[in-house]
Amino acid sequence: MIRGTKIPTPEKYAPLKPISTYGASKLACEALISAYAYTYDFKAIIIRLANIVGPRNKHGVIHDFIQKLNKNPKELKILGDGTQNKSYLYISDCIEAMLLGLKKSTEQVEICNVGSEDQTNVKTIAEVVAEEMGLQDIKFKFTGGVDGGRGWKGYVKNMLLNISKIKSLGWKPEHNTRQAIREATQRAITELLKSENT
Repeated sequence: MIRGTKIPTPEKYAPLKPISTYGASKLACEALISAYAYTYDFKAIIIRLANIVGPRNKHGVIHDFIQKLNKNPKELKILGDGTQNKSYLYISDCIEAMLLGLKKSTEQVEICNVGSEDQTNVKTIAEVVAEEMGLQDIKFKFTGGVDGGRGWKGYVKNMLLNISKIKSLGWKPEHNTRQAIREATQRAITELLKSENT
C-alpha cells in the first residue's frame, strides 16, 4: 500500500511511496500495465480499490473476527490499537464502478479510485460483528500493533480515497462504509451457519 498524507487521496497524489512489498508490487503492476498499453496500443483502466467486503469473502477483518468469536465468544484479539481507520466498499458497488469505468474511460491509460466516501475504525467493526453474532460483554484485547498502532509492518493505518473522478462518470456507492460492513457481516454469519449445518 501507499503511504499518503492527503486524505482523501486523489489519483494524482505523488510521490508514491509504498511502505510494504505488497504495495510495491501493486505499483509495479500499474507501471507494467501502462507500459504495455502504450507499447502495444491498447486501452487500459487501473482501478485503485478501497477494502472490498461481501459474500464468500474468506479473508479480511470481518472473516477473521467471526472466526475468532465463533471459537471464543468472550474475548476478541484485535491486531493494532483499534483506531486503524479505513474505507470499505460492498462488492456489488465495486463491480458496478468497474463496469462503468471500463465503459466510460476516455484516456489510453485511465486510473480511477473506487471506494466509499467515509471510513470506520477496526474497533467499530468488532462491535458490529459482535452485535450481529448476538454476543455481549466481549473483552476486546488490542495487541498495540507496531509503528503507532498499525496492525503489522507495512499496514496503512488511515486510508480514504478521493472518488470524485469515478463519480463524475456517473457512479456513486449505494452503501456507505458502515452499511457495507454490516451487510457483509450478516452474509458471512449466514454462510458460517450453513457450513456448520452441513
